[in-house]
Amino acid sequence: MRIPPYYQKPSWQRFFVGMVFGAMISWGFFLYSYSVLQEKNVEIITKQKDTIKQLRKENKIWKEDIQKLNDQNEKLLTVQNIKVNIKNAERYKLDKIMEYLIKKHVEEDLSDLKAKDIESVINTRHLITKAIENEEFKVEDKEYKAKVSQLVISTTIIVEIEIVSVK
Repeated sequence: MRIPPYYQKPSWQRFFVGMVFGAMISWGFFLYSYSVLQEKNVEIITKQKDTIKQLRKENKIWKEDIQKLNDQNEKLLTVQNIKVNIKNAERYKLDKIMEYLIKKHVEEDLSDLKAKDIESVINTRHLITKAIENEEFKVEDKEYKAKVSQLVISTTIIVEIEIVSVK
């Protein structure tokens, strides 16, 4: 069996040459369109990478700001300070030093409450009152007890006490 000699006929030669040129043109078109699409995809990817980087930066900034606000709110929700006022110091003729010593003693008793959250301090307010009222203070050979007249609990605990003489 023999292959017919089509390569010698000019019509078949033109057909094969057209196929080769068509293949080269289609291959060139394919390369051009593929490169254009890849270029667009690379451009889109670089824009997305820049956007992601920027959003991560903003997210980090937001997280830091939120963390700072949470820390500030946590500070606001914990006991920071304790103040003690004596209502009737003049009645027992306590001088400023004795008044100061009584205040410091009560503040030292309550110093464990610093940096505690307000909720737990509110739950133990009766114990705080009892702890202050059960204390006896010696001033110039006289003994005094403190009676809590007012207890304000916030970031600063304000305790107003009245001094009562023990007989």
